[in-house]
Amino acid sequence: MTQAPTMNTPSSLYDRIAQNFAAQGLMATLGATLEAVEVGEVQIALPYSPKVSQQQGFVHAGAITSIVDSACGYAALTQLPPDKDVVSAEFKINLLRPAIGERFVAVGRVQNAGRTLIVCTGEVRAYTAHSDAYKVVALMQATMVGVAR
Repeated sequence: MTQAPTMNTPSSLYDRIAQNFAAQGLMATLGATLEAVEVGEVQIALPYSPKVSQQQGFVHAGAITSIVDSACGYAALTQLPPDKDVVSAEFKINLLRPAIGERFVAVGRVQNAGRTLIVCTGEVRAYTAHSDAYKVVALMQATMVGVAR
């Protein structure tokens, strides 16, 4: 990564993000898991389930949007001190193709961390069973705001 390190050590940074993630009811409801945390980048995985599908059988755009919004938000949180939290100020999502796959991984990345706003980009990758190959099914641009805890 090209981002400057924060005052967090890698393990304490992961623990901080994981604790915050565990407090999110929506991620638990969807069945999403925290996969990776680095300074400026976070990955969240979602297994396919009929519970998150839409009427044609692929994963609902709302579920896809939720995991990539959270991945961007947590990527932004890696740039903030421990006494801060983060909320979404705005985002735009492009749904590139139907979300067909066995597993979906949202990758959120910080593009610019300013004093007030943190601009992130995200993508959602669809994986099929037994393959490391993926197709990008969604792209997001998001602006996050640091707030007091």
